[in-house]
Amino acid sequence: MNAQDVAHYLQSNPDFFEAHAELLAGIQLTSPHSHRAVSLQERQMEILREKNKGLELRLADLMRFGHENDRTQQRLHTWLVRLLGETDPHALPYAVIDGLRDIFEVPAVSLRLWSAAEAYHHLEVAREVSEDVRVFAGGLRTPYCGANAGFEAVQWLEQDDIQSVAMVALRTPQSVGAEPGATFGLLIMGSPDPRRFHEGMGTVYLAQLGDLASAALNRLRT
Repeated sequence: MNAQDVAHYLQSNPDFFEAHAELLAGIQLTSPHSHRAVSLQERQMEILREKNKGLELRLADLMRFGHENDRTQQRLHTWLVRLLGETDPHALPYAVIDGLRDIFEVPAVSLRLWSAAEAYHHLEVAREVSEDVRVFAGGLRTPYCGANAGFEAVQWLEQDDIQSVAMVALRTPQSVGAEPGATFGLLIMGSPDPRRFHEGMGTVYLAQLGDLASAALNRLRT
């Protein structure tokens, strides 16, 4: 009889240890922590403690993520209230930019709008942009997050130390479930911290920022 046969027999006869309970008390196992012989009961307690520690760490992570999401949601609400409260269309692009700087604490923010109405051509955000930028923005189905790879739009931030960026296309608002609307601008955020906007970060809130900014700035279009 080999070890597998013994294991199979014990699984098939769970009442074995009821008839031979004294065997359980005499079983000795090697602890992976102290590397000493411990009883079966002690080893089981160690396993339970390890599982509890893992669950506690996971719970702590979930609570941290929950707090971070709550904080982000509150910032999003505050920013949206600022946009809705801005009655001057000429000041609206700067409400978007300043709100992201102040509320979300983004070090550098800028945006450009093309096809803006003539009444807003004097605004800095309505400056002419290259065809390359328009094509790039049109291809952004999801926000870009990552290293500053020398993107042309980074020049709008007017800072030489930008290490990471997030770029969000601005599109005409569409009904729920419809295809994305036409691209009419690009929102860019940058930071000297290379981890502020990294490749692995989630883009759900960034996409929501883009949707809200697009809806607000759509009124400046022709």
